[in-house]
Order: sequence, then structure tokens, then C-alpha cells
Amino acid sequence: MWDFLKAVVLGTIQGLTEFLPISSSAHLRIFPELFGWGDPGAAFTAVIQIGTELAVLIYFRHDIWRIGSTWTRSLVRPELRGELDARMGWFIIIGSLPIVLLGIALKDVIEEDFRSLWVIGTALVVLGVVLGIADRVSRSNKQIRQITLRDAVLMGLAQACALVPGVSRSGATISMGRFLGYEREAATRYAFLLAIPAVVGAGLYELKEIPHGDNSYGWGPTIVATVVSFVVGYAAIAWLLRYVSTRSYTPFVLYRVALGGLTLALVAAGVLNA
Repeated sequence: MWDFLKAVVLGTIQGLTEFLPISSSAHLRIFPELFGWGDPGAAFTAVIQIGTELAVLIYFRHDIWRIGSTWTRSLVRPELRGELDARMGWFIIIGSLPIVLLGIALKDVIEEDFRSLWVIGTALVVLGVVLGIADRVSRSNKQIRQITLRDAVLMGLAQACALVPGVSRSGATISMGRFLGYEREAATRYAFLLAIPAVVGAGLYELKEIPHGDNSYGWGPTIVATVVSFVVGYAAIAWLLRYVSTRSYTPFVLYRVALGGLTLALVAAGVLNA
């Protein structure tokens, strides 16, 4: 029963942090350590993210259906290949390649070395500063319909940096989008869509690792955490899109720097095990 209660807490953390540019994987590594629960494991972290991505699939179902159907039809109908939705399908596929290829190539490093709290704390601070600079210098004169292949590749490369816990998939993609001049809502919306293949793929890939002894939770708690992350994550998407349409990312920048600095201080003091 205790594992199921912990699963509810971890699922809530995942749902609250997945779409905010503050790194859900960092929170799922830091907070269990603070609570004395230990590292839940890379497989558990990857699998419960399927819940939040299901929330994305449902929330953006009309956009996803339109993009998917237009892209599929464009394979046999050349006249559709110039339409935004057809191009968006290719952009998401191409933009997903860096994180997929690097994720496979660096699997062992990601699951071991990158999960050090020294790495995570540093990533929180550094990418927080990067996000703050990007948000401040952005021209904010481009909408999602103006996306190009170059921009898609650059945002895909930025997303791949999120293989390091603490970076944040949405935070890295949004930062690049802002540097490229995209409006906040456009950069955020594209970050959500771009994350779908990578997150779902990683979660399905790690399913086989859940029953193994190197993970803290079995199937029952993992399923509970995934369901909770879906419910909480769905609410978080709607809130964030409304928030960024009128406000800056400054609160998230300050939070990242504060959490990263605190994490490094606690590790240095021996309160947390790196």
C-alpha cells in the first residue's frame, strides 16, 4: 500500500512538471531523494510519462488528426505536400530523430551517469538561465505556421539535450523556439507536439524494464502513477497555454535556478546522495 501512495505522489509530480519548462525527470529524481524514497529509476520515469503524453494526444487530438491525415494523404497526393499540416508531419518526424538516435546510443550513460544530482542541479541552473535569455531577446514575430525545416531541425536538436535530466524537453525546445523568434504560445505548442514521438517511444521501450529488480516499483504502482500523471497533466496543459499567451517564463526561470542551486547545496552538504 505504501508503494501505491508513493506512486500517487510521483504521478502528481510528473503531471505537474512534464509540460512546464522545469524538467519532470529532475523532479522525479530530486523529490524522492528528499523524501528518503531513493531513485525510482529511469524506466519508471520514462513509463509514467506515457500518461502525460496521452493527455497531449487527447488535448491536441484535432491538431494531431489533421497533421497525421494530411501528411499520410500527401504521400500519394503531391498537391498536398505544400500544405502546413503535411510539412508539420515531416518536421515532427525529422525533429524527433536526434533525441531518438542519441537516446539509443547513450542509453547506459543516461540511466547511470546523467542521473547524478550534480548533473541535474547544474542542468536546472544552466538551462534556466538559457530560457531566461531566450525569452528576453526573442523578437516574438513568428507563429507556428511560419516554421521551416531549419527551425524544425534546430528545435529537434535542442530537444535532444533533454536526455540530460534537469534540462527539460519543453524548456529546451521552447528556448530554441524563442531564440528563433517564435511567439511564446507557438513555441510552447510546437514543443508539446514534438515531444510526442520521443516520449511515447521511450516509455514503450522501457516497459520491459519495469519488472526488474533495478527499479523501485512494479507494475501496480507504475500504472497508478501513469494514470495520475495523465489526469494532472491534462489540467497542466490547458493552464500553461493560457498562461504563456500573456506572461513571460520568468517565474519558471527563477524556480529552476533556485531548485538547482538548492539541490547542489544539499548534495555538497551531504544531505542528499548524488
